[in-house]
Amino acid sequence: MDCSLKLIYPKWEKLKGQTTFNLPPHGPVAFAATLPDYVKVSFTDENMEAINFDEDCDLVAISMMLSTQAKRGWAIAEEFRQRGKQVIFGGISTMLHAEETINHADAVFLGEAEGRMEEVLKDWRSGKLKKVYNFMQQHPDIALIGPARRDLYKRDLYNHKGVQMVDLFHASRGCRFSCYPCAVTYLGGRKFRPRPMDKVIEEMATIDNNRLFIVDNSLAQSNEWEIELFKELIPFKKKWISHSIEDDPKILDLAAQAGAWYVYQAVYDTSDYIKERVKRYHDHGIGVEGTILLGLDNQTEDDIKRLIYFLLEIDLDLAEFTVMTPFPHTKGYDDLLRQGRIYDFDWNHYNAGQVVFEPKHMSAEKLQELYDYAWDTFYKEESQEAKMFRLFCNVALREMNEGTYRPRNRDLVNKSFGKEVVRNRS
Repeated sequence: MDCSLKLIYPKWEKLKGQTTFNLPPHGPVAFAATLPDYVKVSFTDENMEAINFDEDCDLVAISMMLSTQAKRGWAIAEEFRQRGKQVIFGGISTMLHAEETINHADAVFLGEAEGRMEEVLKDWRSGKLKKVYNFMQQHPDIALIGPARRDLYKRDLYNHKGVQMVDLFHASRGCRFSCYPCAVTYLGGRKFRPRPMDKVIEEMATIDNNRLFIVDNSLAQSNEWEIELFKELIPFKKKWISHSIEDDPKILDLAAQAGAWYVYQAVYDTSDYIKERVKRYHDHGIGVEGTILLGLDNQTEDDIKRLIYFLLEIDLDLAEFTVMTPFPHTKGYDDLLRQGRIYDFDWNHYNAGQVVFEPKHMSAEKLQELYDYAWDTFYKEESQEAKMFRLFCNVALREMNEGTYRPRNRDLVNKSFGKEVVRNRS
Protein backbone atom coordinates (compact mmCIF):
# COMPACT_ATOMS: atom_id res chain seq x y z
CA MET A 1 0.00 0.00 0.00
CA ASP A 2 1.55 3.25 -1.15
CA CYS A 3 1.58 6.23 1.17
CA SER A 4 1.96 9.91 0.33
CA LEU A 5 3.60 11.78 3.22
CA LYS A 6 3.77 15.54 3.58
CA LEU A 7 6.94 16.47 5.49
CA ILE A 8 7.06 19.97 6.99
CA TYR A 9 9.75 22.05 8.69
CA PRO A 10 8.01 24.96 10.51
CA LYS A 11 9.21 28.54 10.24
CA TRP A 12 10.47 30.59 13.14
CA GLU A 13 11.14 34.28 13.73
CA LYS A 14 14.76 35.24 13.16
CA LEU A 15 16.68 37.41 15.61
CA LYS A 16 16.67 41.09 14.74
CA GLY A 17 19.94 42.72 13.79
CA GLN A 18 21.63 39.53 12.61
CA THR A 19 22.29 38.53 9.02
CA THR A 20 19.35 36.37 7.98
CA PHE A 21 19.95 33.33 5.83
CA ASN A 22 18.47 29.84 5.80
CA LEU A 23 20.44 26.63 5.58
CA PRO A 24 18.76 23.54 4.12
CA PRO A 25 17.54 21.71 7.25
CA HIS A 26 19.18 18.36 7.91
CA GLY A 27 16.72 16.70 10.28
CA PRO A 28 13.81 16.33 7.84
CA VAL A 29 15.89 14.86 5.01
CA ALA A 30 17.72 12.53 7.41
CA PHE A 31 14.31 11.35 8.62
CA ALA A 32 13.06 10.93 5.04
CA ALA A 33 15.94 8.51 4.42
CA THR A 34 14.45 6.17 7.05
CA LEU A 35 11.16 5.78 5.19
CA PRO A 36 10.35 2.66 3.13
CA ASP A 37 10.38 2.91 -0.65
CA TYR A 38 6.59 2.81 -0.87
CA VAL A 39 6.34 6.20 0.86
CA LYS A 40 6.21 9.14 -1.53
CA VAL A 41 7.49 12.27 0.22
CA SER A 42 6.73 15.92 -0.48
CA PHE A 43 8.79 18.41 1.58
CA THR A 44 8.08 22.03 2.53
CA ASP A 45 10.48 24.22 4.48
CA GLU A 46 8.12 26.94 5.68
CA ASN A 47 11.03 29.34 6.15
CA MET A 48 11.35 29.37 2.36
CA GLU A 49 7.81 28.85 1.02
CA ALA A 50 4.20 28.76 2.16
CA ILE A 51 2.49 25.52 3.13
CA ASN A 52 -0.34 24.30 0.91
CA PHE A 53 -2.74 22.96 3.54
CA ASP A 54 -4.97 21.55 0.81
CA GLU A 55 -2.23 19.44 -0.76
CA ASP A 56 -3.36 15.86 -1.24
CA CYS A 57 -1.54 13.52 1.16
CA ASP A 58 -2.22 10.52 3.38
CA LEU A 59 -0.13 11.48 6.39
CA VAL A 60 1.59 14.63 7.67
CA ALA A 61 4.96 14.58 9.46
CA ILE A 62 6.25 17.71 11.19
CA SER A 63 9.97 17.84 11.96
CA MET A 64 10.98 20.42 14.58
CA MET A 65 14.54 21.24 15.63
CA LEU A 66 14.18 24.45 17.67
CA SER A 67 12.05 25.38 20.66
CA THR A 68 11.01 28.48 18.73
CA GLN A 69 9.39 26.22 16.13
CA ALA A 70 7.18 24.39 18.62
CA LYS A 71 4.16 26.69 18.76
CA ARG A 72 4.16 27.16 15.00
CA GLY A 73 4.41 23.40 14.54
CA TRP A 74 1.41 22.89 16.78
CA ALA A 75 -0.59 25.45 14.79
CA ILE A 76 0.31 23.72 11.51
CA ALA A 77 -0.84 20.42 12.95
CA GLU A 78 -4.20 21.85 13.96
CA GLU A 79 -4.76 23.16 10.43
CA PHE A 80 -4.16 19.71 8.94
CA ARG A 81 -6.15 17.86 11.59
CA GLN A 82 -9.13 20.12 10.95
CA ARG A 83 -8.91 18.88 7.37
CA GLY A 84 -9.04 15.27 8.54
CA LYS A 85 -5.32 14.51 8.21
CA GLN A 86 -3.36 12.57 10.80
CA VAL A 87 -0.19 14.28 12.03
CA ILE A 88 2.97 12.78 13.52
CA PHE A 89 5.71 14.89 15.12
CA GLY A 90 9.44 14.16 15.43
CA GLY A 91 12.77 15.89 15.80
CA ILE A 92 14.77 17.53 18.57
CA SER A 93 12.12 20.05 19.63
CA THR A 94 9.48 17.33 19.75
CA MET A 95 11.69 15.40 22.17
CA LEU A 96 12.25 18.49 24.34
CA HIS A 97 8.55 19.45 24.38
CA ALA A 98 6.86 16.06 24.08
CA GLU A 99 4.39 16.60 26.92
CA GLU A 100 2.87 19.61 25.17
CA THR A 101 3.31 18.43 21.60
CA ILE A 102 1.28 15.29 22.25
CA ASN A 103 -1.79 17.51 22.76
CA HIS A 104 -1.54 18.66 19.13
CA ALA A 105 -0.64 15.35 17.48
CA ASP A 106 -2.03 12.00 16.49
CA ALA A 107 1.41 10.58 17.32
CA VAL A 108 4.78 11.76 18.54
CA PHE A 109 8.00 9.94 17.66
CA LEU A 110 10.79 10.29 20.22
CA GLY A 111 14.31 9.17 19.40
CA GLU A 112 16.14 8.20 16.21
CA ALA A 113 14.05 6.85 13.35
CA GLU A 114 16.38 4.37 11.58
CA GLY A 115 14.82 0.92 11.50
CA ARG A 116 11.62 2.08 13.24
CA MET A 117 9.36 3.61 10.61
CA GLU A 118 8.03 0.32 9.23
CA GLU A 119 6.45 -0.30 12.64
CA VAL A 120 4.89 3.17 12.72
CA LEU A 121 3.51 2.90 9.20
CA LYS A 122 2.16 -0.59 9.83
CA ASP A 123 0.22 0.79 12.81
CA TRP A 124 -1.03 3.70 10.70
CA ARG A 125 -2.23 1.43 7.88
CA SER A 126 -4.15 -0.76 10.34
CA GLY A 127 -5.72 2.25 12.05
CA LYS A 128 -3.81 1.60 15.28
CA LEU A 129 -1.38 4.52 15.33
CA LYS A 130 0.02 4.83 18.85
CA LYS A 131 0.03 8.19 20.61
CA VAL A 132 3.70 7.85 21.57
CA TYR A 133 6.61 5.97 20.00
CA ASN A 134 9.42 6.33 22.50
CA PHE A 135 12.86 5.07 21.45
CA MET A 136 14.87 7.62 23.42
CA GLN A 137 16.82 4.94 25.29
CA GLN A 138 17.12 2.54 22.36
CA HIS A 139 19.56 3.91 19.84
CA PRO A 140 19.47 2.11 16.49
CA ASP A 141 22.45 0.45 14.90
CA ILE A 142 24.50 3.45 13.73
CA ALA A 143 25.26 1.56 10.49
CA LEU A 144 21.59 1.91 9.49
CA ILE A 145 22.00 5.63 8.81
CA GLY A 146 21.81 6.07 5.06
CA PRO A 147 22.42 9.08 2.82
CA ALA A 148 20.00 11.91 3.60
CA ARG A 149 17.27 12.61 1.02
CA ARG A 150 18.81 15.82 -0.34
CA ASP A 151 16.76 15.34 -3.51
CA LEU A 152 13.83 16.78 -1.52
CA TYR A 153 15.44 20.23 -1.32
CA LYS A 154 14.37 22.96 -3.71
CA ARG A 155 17.91 24.09 -4.35
CA ASP A 156 17.17 27.51 -5.79
CA LEU A 157 15.63 28.58 -2.48
CA TYR A 158 18.80 28.05 -0.46
CA ASN A 159 21.11 30.88 -1.36
CA HIS A 160 22.01 34.18 0.25
CA LYS A 161 22.34 37.05 -2.20
CA GLY A 162 23.52 34.69 -4.88
CA VAL A 163 25.75 32.53 -2.68
CA GLN A 164 24.68 28.88 -2.48
CA MET A 165 24.25 27.73 1.10
CA VAL A 166 26.24 24.79 2.44
CA ASP A 167 24.80 21.28 2.66
CA LEU A 168 24.56 19.67 6.10
CA PHE A 169 26.08 16.29 6.91
CA HIS A 170 26.84 14.22 10.02
CA ALA A 171 29.47 11.57 10.63
CA SER A 172 28.53 10.66 14.21
CA ARG A 173 25.86 10.91 16.87
CA GLY A 174 25.97 11.26 20.63
CA CYS A 175 28.51 13.24 22.62
CA ARG A 176 30.84 12.21 25.43
CA PHE A 177 30.73 15.71 26.90
CA SER A 178 27.88 17.00 29.04
CA CYS A 179 27.92 20.78 28.81
CA TYR A 180 25.78 22.73 31.25
CA PRO A 181 23.35 24.43 28.83
CA CYS A 182 23.21 21.59 26.28
CA ALA A 183 20.51 18.93 25.77
CA VAL A 184 22.59 16.58 23.61
CA THR A 185 23.13 14.07 26.42
CA TYR A 186 19.36 13.76 26.80
CA LEU A 187 18.72 13.62 23.07
CA GLY A 188 21.48 11.38 21.77
CA GLY A 189 23.20 9.95 24.80
CA ARG A 190 26.61 10.57 26.28
CA LYS A 191 28.29 7.83 24.29
CA PHE A 192 30.10 8.90 21.14
CA ARG A 193 28.65 6.88 18.23
CA PRO A 194 30.64 7.26 14.99
CA ARG A 195 29.13 6.04 11.75
CA PRO A 196 31.09 3.30 9.94
CA MET A 197 33.61 5.08 7.76
CA ASP A 198 32.42 3.29 4.61
CA LYS A 199 28.95 4.75 5.24
CA VAL A 200 30.44 8.21 5.69
CA ILE A 201 32.27 7.86 2.38
CA GLU A 202 29.15 6.51 0.67
CA GLU A 203 27.09 9.52 1.69
CA MET A 204 29.85 12.02 0.96
CA ALA A 205 29.99 10.70 -2.59
CA THR A 206 26.30 11.55 -3.06
CA ILE A 207 26.71 15.24 -2.11
CA ASP A 208 27.09 17.51 -5.11
CA ASN A 209 27.63 20.68 -3.10
CA ASN A 210 31.30 21.62 -2.77
CA ARG A 211 30.73 23.20 0.68
CA LEU A 212 29.44 21.46 3.77
CA PHE A 213 28.53 22.01 7.39
CA ILE A 214 29.51 18.90 9.37
CA VAL A 215 26.92 19.20 12.13
CA ASP A 216 28.35 16.68 14.61
CA ASN A 217 28.18 18.00 18.17
CA SER A 218 31.98 18.09 18.29
CA LEU A 219 34.65 16.53 16.12
CA ALA A 220 36.97 16.44 19.15
CA GLN A 221 35.57 13.14 20.42
CA SER A 222 38.35 10.74 19.49
CA ASN A 223 41.77 11.55 18.07
CA GLU A 224 41.97 8.29 16.15
CA TRP A 225 38.53 8.82 14.63
CA GLU A 226 39.28 12.43 13.67
CA ILE A 227 42.50 11.37 11.94
CA GLU A 228 40.72 8.64 10.00
CA LEU A 229 37.81 10.95 9.10
CA PHE A 230 40.03 13.73 7.80
CA LYS A 231 42.18 11.34 5.76
CA GLU A 232 39.03 9.99 4.11
CA LEU A 233 37.73 13.51 3.41
CA ILE A 234 40.87 14.73 1.64
CA PRO A 235 40.13 13.15 -1.78
CA PHE A 236 36.67 14.77 -1.93
CA LYS A 237 38.24 18.26 -1.98
CA LYS A 238 35.26 19.81 -0.23
CA LYS A 239 35.37 22.84 2.04
CA TRP A 240 33.56 22.46 5.33
CA ILE A 241 32.50 24.08 8.57
CA SER A 242 32.29 22.22 11.86
CA HIS A 243 32.23 22.53 15.60
CA SER A 244 35.55 22.35 17.44
CA ILE A 245 38.46 20.19 16.31
CA GLU A 246 41.01 18.62 18.67
CA ASP A 247 43.78 21.08 19.55
CA ASP A 248 46.59 18.93 18.19
CA PRO A 249 49.00 20.07 15.42
CA LYS A 250 48.82 16.77 13.53
CA ILE A 251 45.02 16.74 13.60
CA LEU A 252 44.73 20.42 12.68
CA ASP A 253 47.09 19.87 9.75
CA LEU A 254 44.99 16.97 8.51
CA ALA A 255 41.82 19.02 8.98
CA ALA A 256 43.27 21.76 6.81
CA GLN A 257 44.24 19.23 4.13
CA ALA A 258 40.72 17.79 4.33
CA GLY A 259 39.18 21.19 3.61
CA ALA A 260 38.38 22.74 7.00
CA TRP A 261 37.02 26.18 6.17
CA TYR A 262 36.15 27.50 9.61
CA VAL A 263 35.09 26.16 12.99
CA TYR A 264 32.66 27.15 15.71
CA GLN A 265 34.80 27.48 18.82
CA ALA A 266 33.35 28.20 22.26
CA VAL A 267 35.05 31.20 23.89
CA TYR A 268 34.25 30.98 27.59
CA ASP A 269 37.02 33.03 29.21
CA THR A 270 39.89 35.45 28.48
CA SER A 271 42.69 32.94 29.02
CA ASP A 272 45.89 32.61 27.02
CA TYR A 273 44.71 29.10 26.15
CA ILE A 274 41.76 30.49 24.18
CA LYS A 275 43.96 33.10 22.53
CA GLU A 276 46.52 30.48 21.49
CA ARG A 277 43.80 28.06 20.38
CA VAL A 278 42.40 30.62 17.95
CA LYS A 279 45.92 31.37 16.72
CA ARG A 280 46.61 27.68 16.03
CA TYR A 281 43.46 27.43 13.93
CA HIS A 282 44.56 30.46 11.95
CA ASP A 283 48.10 29.11 11.59
CA HIS A 284 46.56 26.15 9.76
CA GLY A 285 44.42 28.38 7.53
CA ILE A 286 41.21 27.59 9.41
CA GLY A 287 38.85 30.46 10.23
CA VAL A 288 37.17 30.79 13.62
CA GLU A 289 33.66 31.82 14.56
CA GLY A 290 33.58 32.29 18.31
CA THR A 291 30.44 31.14 20.10
CA ILE A 292 29.95 33.17 23.25
CA LEU A 293 27.38 32.39 25.93
CA LEU A 294 26.33 35.29 28.16
CA GLY A 295 24.49 35.13 31.48
CA LEU A 296 26.07 32.15 33.23
CA ASP A 297 26.09 32.32 37.02
CA ASN A 298 29.84 32.88 37.12
CA GLN A 299 29.62 36.03 34.97
CA THR A 300 29.26 39.57 36.27
CA GLU A 301 28.63 42.62 34.10
CA ASP A 302 32.35 43.42 34.17
CA ASP A 303 33.20 39.83 33.20
CA ILE A 304 30.97 40.02 30.15
CA LYS A 305 32.39 43.37 29.02
CA ARG A 306 35.93 42.08 29.54
CA LEU A 307 35.09 39.04 27.41
CA ILE A 308 33.66 41.18 24.62
CA TYR A 309 36.80 43.31 24.39
CA PHE A 310 38.96 40.18 24.55
CA LEU A 311 37.23 38.93 21.41
CA LEU A 312 38.38 42.01 19.53
CA GLU A 313 41.97 41.26 20.53
CA ILE A 314 42.17 37.64 19.39
CA ASP A 315 41.33 38.17 15.74
CA LEU A 316 38.11 36.14 15.49
CA ASP A 317 36.69 35.98 11.99
CA LEU A 318 33.12 36.02 13.32
CA ALA A 319 31.39 35.95 16.70
CA GLU A 320 27.96 34.63 17.62
CA PHE A 321 26.53 35.80 20.93
CA THR A 322 23.75 33.99 22.75
CA VAL A 323 22.17 34.41 26.14
CA MET A 324 21.93 31.50 28.52
CA THR A 325 18.64 29.79 27.64
CA PRO A 326 17.23 27.08 29.93
CA PHE A 327 16.01 24.56 27.37
CA PRO A 328 14.03 21.69 28.88
CA HIS A 329 15.96 18.54 29.77
CA THR A 330 19.21 20.42 30.44
CA LYS A 331 21.04 20.88 33.73
CA GLY A 332 20.53 24.62 33.32
CA TYR A 333 16.77 24.22 33.10
CA ASP A 334 16.62 21.91 36.11
CA ASP A 335 18.71 24.25 38.26
CA LEU A 336 16.92 27.46 37.32
CA LEU A 337 13.48 25.87 37.59
CA ARG A 338 14.27 24.52 41.05
CA GLN A 339 15.53 27.94 42.11
CA GLY A 340 12.40 29.65 40.78
CA ARG A 341 14.41 31.88 38.42
CA ILE A 342 12.62 31.13 35.12
CA TYR A 343 9.88 33.71 34.56
CA ASP A 344 9.02 33.19 30.88
CA PHE A 345 7.79 29.86 29.45
CA ASP A 346 6.76 31.16 26.02
CA TRP A 347 8.75 28.85 23.73
CA ASN A 348 8.79 31.49 21.01
CA HIS A 349 11.14 33.43 23.27
CA TYR A 350 13.57 30.52 23.65
CA ASN A 351 15.69 31.67 20.72
CA ALA A 352 18.99 32.21 22.56
CA GLY A 353 18.62 35.95 22.04
CA GLN A 354 15.96 36.78 24.62
CA VAL A 355 16.42 36.58 28.39
CA VAL A 356 13.80 34.36 30.04
CA PHE A 357 15.29 33.94 33.53
CA GLU A 358 16.70 36.00 36.39
CA PRO A 359 20.54 36.10 36.17
CA LYS A 360 22.58 35.77 39.35
CA HIS A 361 24.66 38.95 39.23
CA MET A 362 22.48 41.40 37.32
CA SER A 363 18.91 42.06 36.29
CA ALA A 364 17.34 40.38 33.28
CA GLU A 365 17.11 43.81 31.65
CA LYS A 366 20.85 44.40 32.13
CA LEU A 367 21.72 41.01 30.59
CA GLN A 368 19.52 41.83 27.60
CA GLU A 369 21.36 45.16 27.23
CA LEU A 370 24.72 43.40 27.38
CA TYR A 371 23.63 40.93 24.71
CA ASP A 372 22.78 43.81 22.36
CA TYR A 373 25.96 45.61 23.41
CA ALA A 374 28.06 42.55 22.52
CA TRP A 375 26.70 42.36 18.96
CA ASP A 376 26.98 46.11 18.43
CA THR A 377 30.52 46.33 19.82
CA PHE A 378 32.02 43.36 18.00
CA TYR A 379 30.58 44.38 14.64
CA LYS A 380 31.01 48.15 15.05
CA GLU A 381 33.99 48.51 12.71
CA GLU A 382 32.92 45.86 10.21
CA SER A 383 29.46 44.39 9.80
CA GLN A 384 28.62 40.73 10.21
CA GLU A 385 27.72 40.57 6.53
CA ALA A 386 31.12 41.97 5.54
CA LYS A 387 33.00 39.53 7.77
CA MET A 388 30.99 36.64 6.35
CA PHE A 389 31.76 37.80 2.84
CA ARG A 390 35.48 37.83 3.60
CA LEU A 391 35.28 34.23 4.83
CA PHE A 392 33.47 33.31 1.65
CA CYS A 393 36.09 35.04 -0.49
CA ASN A 394 38.82 33.12 1.33
CA VAL A 395 37.23 29.78 0.58
CA ALA A 396 36.44 30.73 -3.01
CA LEU A 397 40.08 31.69 -3.58
CA ARG A 398 41.23 28.37 -2.13
CA GLU A 399 38.83 26.57 -4.47
CA MET A 400 40.08 28.55 -7.45
CA ASN A 401 43.69 27.67 -6.61
CA GLU A 402 42.72 23.99 -6.37
CA GLY A 403 40.58 24.06 -9.50
CA THR A 404 37.45 23.06 -7.58
CA TYR A 405 35.58 26.37 -7.64
CA ARG A 406 32.08 25.97 -9.05
CA PRO A 407 30.04 29.18 -9.25
CA ARG A 408 26.40 28.76 -8.27
CA ASN A 409 23.83 31.49 -8.79
CA ARG A 410 26.52 34.05 -9.60
CA ASP A 411 28.38 33.36 -6.32
CA LEU A 412 31.33 35.72 -6.10
CA VAL A 413 30.25 38.01 -8.93
CA ASN A 414 26.94 38.91 -7.32
CA LYS A 415 27.02 42.67 -7.64
CA SER A 416 24.45 43.58 -5.00
CA PHE A 417 26.29 41.53 -2.36
CA GLY A 418 29.62 43.04 -3.35
CA LYS A 419 28.32 46.59 -3.21
CA GLU A 420 26.81 46.01 0.21
CA VAL A 421 30.11 44.75 1.58
CA VAL A 422 31.97 47.75 0.18
CA ARG A 423 29.38 50.05 1.72
CA ASN A 424 29.60 48.33 5.11
CA ARG A 425 33.39 48.55 5.15
CA SER A 426 33.57 52.18 4.07
